[in-house]
Amino acid sequence: MNKEDYYSILGVDKSADSMEIKKAYKKLAMKYHPDRNSNDKTAEFNFKKIGEAYEVLSNPKKRQTYDQYGHSGFDYTNASNTTSHFTDIFSDIFGDIFGDYGNDLKSKNFNQRGTDLLHVINITLEDAAKGVKTNFKINTYIKCHKCLGSGAKDSSSFIQCNRCNGYGQIKIQQGFIIIQQTCNKCQGQGSIIKDLCITCHGNGRVKSEKTLSTQIPAGINNDDKIRLSKEGEFGKYGGEAGDLYIQVKIKSHLIFTRKESNIYCEIPISVMHSIFGGELEIPHLNGKIKIKIPKETQTNKIFRIKNKGIKNLRDLYFGDLFCKIIVETPVNLNLNQINLLNEFNNSLIIENKPKENEWIKLKQQYCNNKK
Repeated sequence: MNKEDYYSILGVDKSADSMEIKKAYKKLAMKYHPDRNSNDKTAEFNFKKIGEAYEVLSNPKKRQTYDQYGHSGFDYTNASNTTSHFTDIFSDIFGDIFGDYGNDLKSKNFNQRGTDLLHVINITLEDAAKGVKTNFKINTYIKCHKCLGSGAKDSSSFIQCNRCNGYGQIKIQQGFIIIQQTCNKCQGQGSIIKDLCITCHGNGRVKSEKTLSTQIPAGINNDDKIRLSKEGEFGKYGGEAGDLYIQVKIKSHLIFTRKESNIYCEIPISVMHSIFGGELEIPHLNGKIKIKIPKETQTNKIFRIKNKGIKNLRDLYFGDLFCKIIVETPVNLNLNQINLLNEFNNSLIIENKPKENEWIKLKQQYCNNKK
C-alpha cells in the first residue's frame, strides 16, 4: 500500500522552512492528541501519522533523504511503535503548554538511546539495476536476554530513589530562581537497582552478533544509504535501539560504466562490419539486445538505446544505454592477407588527397603558424 506524502500529511509545501513545518505539526498535534480525543482510534492514527511525518521533515538529513528517495529511503518494519519515536519531539514543542505533563514525559525518557551504526554492503551493477535482497551480519549491542534490558536481577531488585523520592527530578533553588534537574543518582528513572543482572552487569545490553536482511531497491546509486529503524546499537539501561544505516557500494563492472540512470559501454566491431554494416548483438544488464549498424560506421560513433539504462529511484523512469563503436584494426596478418590489402588500397580512388607539392605547402604553412 502506498504511503501518504509527508508534506501532504502536515499540509505544507515542499518548499516550507523548518518553522512552517513545526507550526503545522504543533497545530495538528494539538488537534489529534490522545488526551483530547479519548478512545478515538482515528485521532490516535492521525496523531501517529503526523508524528512520523514531523520526525522526518524536521530533521535536515532525513528530509534530504526523503526528498531524494521518498519512502523507499526508510525502513518501516517497526512502524507500529511510531508513537514512542515522537515523545521527545512532542514534549519539546508542547512542554510550555502542558507544563508538568511535558516534564513527566521527559522524566520517563532518560534511558540512553543506542548509537546509530553504519554498515557497508558491496553489490554488483546488475543488483543495483534490478534490486536485491541481501543478508548480512553485524556485531553490536543487543538487549540482554536475561533481564530484558532492565539491568536488574529481577523485578524485586528495583527500589525507590531516596534522593528524588521516585520523581526522577530534583529542584535546586538559587536565590529567587528554582532550577529543575535530572536526578544524578537514578538518572531520571525514579528508582535504582539493588541487585544487578549477572549477565549484563546492569547495562541492560550485551555484545553479540546478529543476522539481518534488507531489500536493496532497484535503481540505487553508489554511496546511497538505507535506514533500518531500531536495528542499531541497543541503548543502555533499557533505552531504545539506535538506527542502522546501510551504505551501498557498487562494484566496478567489466563492460559498463554508470552516470546517474544512464549506462555506457564500448562495442568493438571489425573493419568489414564497419564498411558493410549489419546487425550486431550487444550485451545488456538483463541479457543481450540487437542493434543495426549502418554501413560505413566510423570509430567513436555512439548509438543510444532508449529505456535500456537503470530505473531512476525517485521518478521510476529508466535511463538509456549508450554504445560507443570502436573499429578494430586487424593484427597478425599473413603475407597473403597483406598483399590483398595492398591490392585493395591501390584500387581506391582518393579524389581529395593533396598532391605532393600541396603537402609541402601545407607543412610549410603549419610550421609558420607554430612560430
